Amino acid sequence: MSLLQTLLRKVLPAAGLLTLALHPVPSFAQVTLGVSDWPGWVAWYVAEKEGYFKKYGADVKLVWFPDYMTSVNALSAGQIDANCQALIDTLSPAVKKVPAKVILVTDNSAGNDALMVSNNIKSFAELKGKTIGLEIGSIENYLAVTGLQKIGLSEKDVNFVNMSTGDAAAALIAGKVPAAGVWNPWIQRIQTHKAGHPLFTSKSAPGLIPDVVYARDSALAAHRKDFVAMAKAWFDAVKFIDANPAKAAAIMAPHVGLKPEEYALSLAGTKLFGPKLNEEAMSKSTSPVSLYTSTAATGAFLVSQKQINASPDPASFIDASIVKDAMKP
Repeated sequence: MSLLQTLLRKVLPAAGLLTLALHPVPSFAQVTLGVSDWPGWVAWYVAEKEGYFKKYGADVKLVWFPDYMTSVNALSAGQIDANCQALIDTLSPAVKKVPAKVILVTDNSAGNDALMVSNNIKSFAELKGKTIGLEIGSIENYLAVTGLQKIGLSEKDVNFVNMSTGDAAAALIAGKVPAAGVWNPWIQRIQTHKAGHPLFTSKSAPGLIPDVVYARDSALAAHRKDFVAMAKAWFDAVKFIDANPAKAAAIMAPHVGLKPEEYALSLAGTKLFGPKLNEEAMSKSTSPVSLYTSTAATGAFLVSQKQINASPDPASFIDASIVKDAMKP
């Protein structure tokens, strides 16, 4: 994808967290899983804290990346065994035939990404000819284009101006632009300042922004049972979080330097995927949450932005067998 995802998954390192050097060395004794700041990925610390890795015998080491895109590059370079990353960031490696597979869907963004507009704007039609601040080629760009297309407009009908997420939010708050593509906590900050409201969010576009675990083929061959056990641990973690959101937020918040009540807001905008949703996501269908559907739509956007030459065949980089084995009794 996207430049914005560099910002989208960034965090401040928290005390006591596992940190990673710029050029990490993979562990061959256990599965190394790259994790960065996104609720659907910080959730792995719930699996660790609640003992689900031990329960299923998953020999997994969570590797914290303060900068999300560093984790994407580390996976492609073979410096870690697997990584938590957005599907939109997985298509370019897939086109380049990086020897890796998507083996699990952690979540879909369900409100944590939004096109925010000034209070006097009530519809997309009112945006025609106006300026939207966002990071060009990003998830927020993709979300805004999707919203425009839903009412028959295109990106040519507005003026996209390239800005970082923070700058776009600040510009909207200051009244310098009438619209901005942002993610949380910027959504909350704009609303706190009473400077705007969401016109279109990822909650209205199921399947548009999937997040996945992308694992290298060599690691899958060497540690298959650990990956299956890891998926089982994930499913237990999702159950725990769904049943105990406040407790889950208390476990997750310290890893990103936030208060639990603050983190709970971001957690609410993330739809975590358990076994049934994973099965649906991994299946070739027209379901909005199917990665086959998402890949076609996301790939078309990336081609239009000249970030890839052609959309990859989903079957070439999706391996549903880990999820299927994890669902067995």
